[in-house]
Amino acid sequence: MTCGIAPATEVSDFDSINLYTLTNQNNMVVKITNYGATITSIIVPDRNGDMADVALGYDNVEGYINAANRPYFGSVVGRYGNRIARGKFTLDGTEYTLATNDGENHLHGGQMGFDKVVWEAERVDNGVKMTYRARDGEEGYPGNLTLSVTYTLTNENAIVMHYEATTDKPTVVNVTNHTYFNLAGEGEPTINDHILRIDASKFTPVDAGLIPTGELRDVAGTPFDFREPKLIGRDLQSNDSQLQHGLGYDHNWVLDREKAGLELAATLHEAKSGRVLDVLTTEPAIQFYGGNFLDGNLIGKSGKAYQHRSGLCLETQHSPDSPNRPEWPSTTLRPGEKYETTTVYRFGVK
Repeated sequence: MTCGIAPATEVSDFDSINLYTLTNQNNMVVKITNYGATITSIIVPDRNGDMADVALGYDNVEGYINAANRPYFGSVVGRYGNRIARGKFTLDGTEYTLATNDGENHLHGGQMGFDKVVWEAERVDNGVKMTYRARDGEEGYPGNLTLSVTYTLTNENAIVMHYEATTDKPTVVNVTNHTYFNLAGEGEPTINDHILRIDASKFTPVDAGLIPTGELRDVAGTPFDFREPKLIGRDLQSNDSQLQHGLGYDHNWVLDREKAGLELAATLHEAKSGRVLDVLTTEPAIQFYGGNFLDGNLIGKSGKAYQHRSGLCLETQHSPDSPNRPEWPSTTLRPGEKYETTTVYRFGVK
């Protein structure tokens, strides 16, 4: 049996789009819109107490709605974040066909993924809760899915993102936040001088379409070894076919998890400002995307063009194409079950 694609609903009720501002006792500011459940701004101090916005994005919602090349700045992406090969997967004997919006593959939920819809929003203590109800067949996925993400800002300068979802039919779910960071400040020219550590001894190599081959490859002796902190740009010129496929880093690392629950996955440091970002998650993997497709055509909040590799993403997730890899951790959600996952962006200085 096969199932086809129904589109999501185009944005029409612009009056329902709002911007929510979270602040803490350290004067950190986080701004979030219910269009795409999108983080539009993260203002944090450097080692001298000087504040800067470290998240790429736009200063008006029209920028997000009309953005060329679909950068997904700050948005929640899904129903399945990352790629599904050839836009197809089989669940309980039924083959589902999804939108193919990345060559022959499906990416970040399709033509009208969760980044391109208006979410319901309600204030909660120290944060905001956003909810989206995806229809059965929307973008090809089975089941009416109710998904919420609650953003909370703590006085420890941490953004806590807690996701919950339920469905009325078996489906697949893998959502993540797609914020682009530059810890020197958005609009600064490069992230190649940032220092990154990823707590992972294996990554998933990809083919030319950035679909995992199924191998779990040791990072030892490769440009993908970030177990010790290193400059992002250090190995970018290596003669490595994986870097050629991704035009740089655009790969999934399988985390060296010790137990269930929230664990540190990655740490990013920018030496001049002293800013540090810790990424903690309950997820089994993380995608490091080095902004390889930024090309200077998008103008951000600072009025500066976002140049090649001027921002990076650290997307906590299940591995790409997991619905077609039964040997990998499952992304299947069934009626009566709850999808529940948490990721934290924690900022500091050193």
